[in-house]
Amino acid sequence: MSIHRIINEAISPWMKQEGPDDDIVLSSRIRLARNFSSYLYPTLLSQDKAKEICHLVKHYFEGSTALPNAPFEYIEINKLEPVEKRVLIEKHLISPNLVESVHGACILSQNEQISIMINEEDHLRIQALYPGLQLREALTEANNIDNYIESQLEYAFDETIGYLTSCPTNVGTGLRASVMMHLPALVITKQFNRLIPTINQLGLVVRGIYGEGSEALGNIFQISNQITLGKSEEEIIEDLITIVQQLIKHEKSARDALVKTSLIRLEDRIYRSLGILKYGRIIETKESAVCLSDVQLGIDLGLITGLSKNFLNELMILTQPGILQQFVGNQLTPEERDIRRASLIREKLSSKNN
Repeated sequence: MSIHRIINEAISPWMKQEGPDDDIVLSSRIRLARNFSSYLYPTLLSQDKAKEICHLVKHYFEGSTALPNAPFEYIEINKLEPVEKRVLIEKHLISPNLVESVHGACILSQNEQISIMINEEDHLRIQALYPGLQLREALTEANNIDNYIESQLEYAFDETIGYLTSCPTNVGTGLRASVMMHLPALVITKQFNRLIPTINQLGLVVRGIYGEGSEALGNIFQISNQITLGKSEEEIIEDLITIVQQLIKHEKSARDALVKTSLIRLEDRIYRSLGILKYGRIIETKESAVCLSDVQLGIDLGLITGLSKNFLNELMILTQPGILQQFVGNQLTPEERDIRRASLIREKLSSKNN
């Protein structure tokens, strides 16, 4: 494995796998925030100490065969080109905050299912990604990594409070569990906005495709926990799973209702979007996301055949600005990106039909 393969292959290996309820739940993610007891938090670290943490963590993963998904790749963020950083963000392997860190680094597993960010807001952000609704499996994977590190190095931990973190909202378990959900029918029927207050009241938050402060492109929403203190990891996970399962039921019900009461309008919407993707010459990010969402809904409902089940997941990644530029190998203006995006989508659709 090399950084060149990670950057140049837009689709992570784990994304090509199937998972439970993956027609609605695109992915499950577990992220654990951890700090070492003998170091200041990253915002207060000296450059030398920040480097020391990077080398320390690298030492325990470099050449290690004690963990699944080995080997691991160590990547220093400041050695990457701007477009390469953006690609890693668009693949959900690092956060925008890590890019801003002077001595940020990450460790990636071979299948890109495990990502360990170093010197982000906390010393470590341990992340596990799974296709479909697999939060329990992702938690087990993240805990295996967490236990391995903790067996080598001492964490900042309080017997009463739990794990100590830079941001008070992460204190306790340090756990952020989230699922990426495709909810087009709830959006089309204008039900989703009415559900958000209820979701928030249950201690969960709804965000866009790239987390806090990001936009919900293509009817894709990230649902995650807000509470990390006062509940166990298992309780947080089970609460989130319960809400996600309810959202799955609501989405399926809304899809059934659209088919029964508005089939012609629904087909018109879906096939218009397919036409734009097939024949459009200039497609902006937002427009492509909307059209891809419509076509994916058509695939899920059996109205469109011959396209892969993970059509949306694949093309939503491939058509992001950073990956487009990496794919072409040049810096592109916004208009050039929109032209290349349209061309890439046409190529992909043409290859599926051959």
